[in-house]
Amino acid sequence: MAGRDTESTPPNHYQLLRLGPSATAQDLRQAFRSLSKLYHPDTTKLPVAEAEEQFRHLQLAYLTLSDPERRRAYDSQLLPVPAKPLLKRRVERTQSVRRALSGGEWFALVLLATALVLSLVLGVSLAWWRGMELVSPPISWLEASAVQTALPSDHEPGDDRPALLADPALQPSPAGP
Repeated sequence: MAGRDTESTPPNHYQLLRLGPSATAQDLRQAFRSLSKLYHPDTTKLPVAEAEEQFRHLQLAYLTLSDPERRRAYDSQLLPVPAKPLLKRRVERTQSVRRALSGGEWFALVLLATALVLSLVLGVSLAWWRGMELVSPPISWLEASAVQTALPSDHEPGDDRPALLADPALQPSPAGP
């Protein structure tokens, strides 16, 4: 009985021509020519009645698929109508689910945070140890001009370098540069 069910439903045009739905016009033509040699009543070894029927099906498939308008209509008939539960499942699949972080991911995050904190502590500690100000207020233009006017007596007229401030941390070391 299973054999009768498959014989009662004829194959679609693409299956008759042994092509896929994305076949070009040239592919259709080549497939039709090669299969027509097999099924034409004058060139086949099949019984005449069966050969004529197979050749008619082959011609119908080729005529339908070679015309772009007929092919679009035929393709739209082949597409299955999606059921509503499929759409519901598809929507559920597109929603992402957050998962918990693994042990390795937690370790990497803790290691990264520790490295960041230690870098900041090291930088601030070195600056403090060297005696640098962590936050220095900006020098306004008026204060800068006051520093320029209070140049030391050994300042040469062509020297445009700013005068050294009285801050000992900014003074050069006695050993030299």
